[in-house]
Amino acid sequence: MRALIETIVTPLVDYPEDITVTETEKDDKTTYHLTVHQSDVGKVIGKNGRIAKSIRTIVYSAKPTTNKRIYLDIM
Repeated sequence: MRALIETIVTPLVDYPEDITVTETEKDDKTTYHLTVHQSDVGKVIGKNGRIAKSIRTIVYSAKPTTNKRIYLDIM
């Protein structure tokens, strides 16, 4: 899942070396925290959050067949 998130975000940003994806697992959910360079945050979120919503849609649809819910936080 990390590779998928990095693959989607890398062409959008000016500083691809600053992309970090961390994973936090709890009982019934898995949260991915995406961190990018400060000047790239707007590019990842997009106007009215459209790009962020698209990224989340792709990540949610690619989830494994487990019963855990997946969340993506963009920081």
